[in-house]
Amino acid sequence: MNSKSFKANPGALKEIRNFLSAFLIEKNIEKSLIDKIILAAGEAAMNIVQHSYNGKNDNEIIRTEIYLNNQELEIHFFDNGKPVVPKNIKPRNLEEIKPGGLGTFFIGEIMDEVEWKSKSEDWTNHLILKKKLK
Repeated sequence: MNSKSFKANPGALKEIRNFLSAFLIEKNIEKSLIDKIILAAGEAAMNIVQHSYNGKNDNEIIRTEIYLNNQELEIHFFDNGKPVVPKNIKPRNLEEIKPGGLGTFFIGEIMDEVEWKSKSEDWTNHLILKKKLK
């Protein structure tokens, strides 16, 4: 397991992607799969910054943990922003041609499982992205 905390602002998104990418490269994951996983995880982190923290909050953090056990990857995001209502999270209609709003679609297409845990003592939101690598 690797873990790291990042400021909850758009500037940290590149750092989050680099942190996850370095872990996956170290584990010898195929480059094309790394790119897909980083796309999904980057979209999740962007959604946390945009929706949970309303775009920028330098006083708060996003905690990121990554696990690889028996070829199953788990990426955990923790934040203390606005509480998420999982049933309200869905991709927009793909027939609508407009920029943005496709993050949840990409996450769902790339990852095998997306799970929200209930509030804990330490965190308001806990998102888990899961992917079987073989």
